[in-house]
Amino acid sequence: MSVKPKKELGQHFLTDLSISQRIADLLTGHPTVEGQAYTKVLEIGPGMGVLTQFLLQDKRFETYVIEIDRESVDYLNQNFPALEGRILASDFLNIRTDLLPTKQVSTEPFAVIGNFPYNISTQILFRVLDIRERVPEVVGMFQREVAQRIASGPGNKDYGILSVLLQAWYDIKYEFTVPPDVFNPPPKVFSGVISLRRNNVTDLGCDERKFMQVVKHGFGQRRKTLRNSLKPLNPSEAALASRFMDKRAEQLSVAEFVELTKLMEEKE
Repeated sequence: MSVKPKKELGQHFLTDLSISQRIADLLTGHPTVEGQAYTKVLEIGPGMGVLTQFLLQDKRFETYVIEIDRESVDYLNQNFPALEGRILASDFLNIRTDLLPTKQVSTEPFAVIGNFPYNISTQILFRVLDIRERVPEVVGMFQREVAQRIASGPGNKDYGILSVLLQAWYDIKYEFTVPPDVFNPPPKVFSGVISLRRNNVTDLGCDERKFMQVVKHGFGQRRKTLRNSLKPLNPSEAALASRFMDKRAEQLSVAEFVELTKLMEEKE
């Protein structure tokens, strides 16, 4: 059975089995902050199951998939009997997170993996951030520029909002690059595979909402110094007097953004 890929879903289906195997092999079983091992893996957007088949071979984990496309769901049901009862015909961005990965109300940890649709890949990661205590490990394929941005460190032109917000909670590694010709249909760009593994941070030590505001405003006008880009947030005198204000956002590490946020919160 052949299913025509849905361009409107932003999906490009991987056809190279060796790359699928490499992606599946990146799952390590990394534990939660509390040291709890996960036993379940959720693949987002499995399509025709090119990656799924290798996940199912890994007996350390139970593989579940979530797929919004009805034709792909039908294909998976017909061709992957091992997925019986493990297919969520739903949208990862909108499903209740307490129903992941099994459609049963749960708080247990699980890993996330997939060849993520380019047009919603960053939204997927923001969703993961919302439930980071339950997701100790993420392995994903993204547009290469997005993958590089997520994994970039301070001082790099690719370093930005998503880099800081994700690196506050995850250790991130750029694993390898994937060329366009191994997809159907071939995208016009290269892809990159990255891994995210939960770090030991349980509390940033500052107000998380304020932290996000500082990061977003800082990079909103990244060519300006933080003294200028953070003006709308009415910085405290302590923040204005800090060593950070004459720097640009891309020069600050996650820890420095946390320190700056604390200074922003200081009362006069």
